[in-house]
Amino acid sequence: MNNGTDVKMFYLHAFANMRFKCLYFAFFLIVYLVTMIGNFLIIVLTIKDHLLQTSMYFLLRNLAFLDICYTSTTLPQLLVNLLIEHLAISLPACIVQLFAFLSLAASESSLLASMAYDRYVAICNPLRYSVLMSKNVCLQMVTGTWIIGVIFGTIHTVNTFRLPFCGSNVLNHYFCDIPPLLKISCIDTLPNEATVFAVGGFLMHGCFLMIFGSYIQIFCSVLRIPKGCGRKKGLSTCVSHLTVVLLFYGSGSCMYFRPKSKVLANKEWLLSLFYTSITPLLNPLIYSLRNKDIQGAFQRQFAFYALVFLKKTFEKYA
Repeated sequence: MNNGTDVKMFYLHAFANMRFKCLYFAFFLIVYLVTMIGNFLIIVLTIKDHLLQTSMYFLLRNLAFLDICYTSTTLPQLLVNLLIEHLAISLPACIVQLFAFLSLAASESSLLASMAYDRYVAICNPLRYSVLMSKNVCLQMVTGTWIIGVIFGTIHTVNTFRLPFCGSNVLNHYFCDIPPLLKISCIDTLPNEATVFAVGGFLMHGCFLMIFGSYIQIFCSVLRIPKGCGRKKGLSTCVSHLTVVLLFYGSGSCMYFRPKSKVLANKEWLLSLFYTSITPLLNPLIYSLRNKDIQGAFQRQFAFYALVFLKKTFEKYA
């Protein structure tokens, strides 16, 4: 990558001069811990519980793992930023962070589309579900999402850091992202913006259209089911996924594909909080609170380990 200037460091300035930093720090620390614990529990439950060994929960397990990695690329940086007035990040660290963030975001976008296809097959073609969503197919889907993520991250990271940076090296953000980096470039960034619209738009809107098409088919199939014969369960299964999709794609689109706005010119990072922090936090909450299988698995595992603990305690003091 050929950087046009000798920029060695960037300064993250999103929370500079903000009041009540301790309260924000406590809030985002809780968000981070709940996100980690919630997604980790989903991973453990879907591995340990024999009733959750289906393609749906295999994909959910991968989503939880993605969310752990995805959140960890930005939230720790945000927490440090709240403690330090002008947090510095080196150029190599900035490159790595942008690549990791974009790769994981693209992988999650593709995985959400795969999960929509899984629900489509389960509800609209249940007799062929075990064939169409076999273990090999699921592995290929997940592998494909990671490959797409790496390609996407590489394209945009290389494209961004080929720009020469000049003037201020202060980013009005809490992590290295494309919009704030483009703002401090010395040259016209229209080609970069066009690449974001073309490549990013193709991936995000392509996945969203696939999800939208899948759910149209699902709702049509569910509405044909007589009342009281599984209609409510079929709709409930999909509501949680749709909630995640709307939050993730909605906030992401507002950040990268909206017209430039003077109102949001210095507060873009507020939008990014939704898809970097809130969505990964809500994923385990939505899937656990609206999913009886996950709730049942948690109760079974809790009861099992409680009995093991009581047995060992009894044997120790008997």
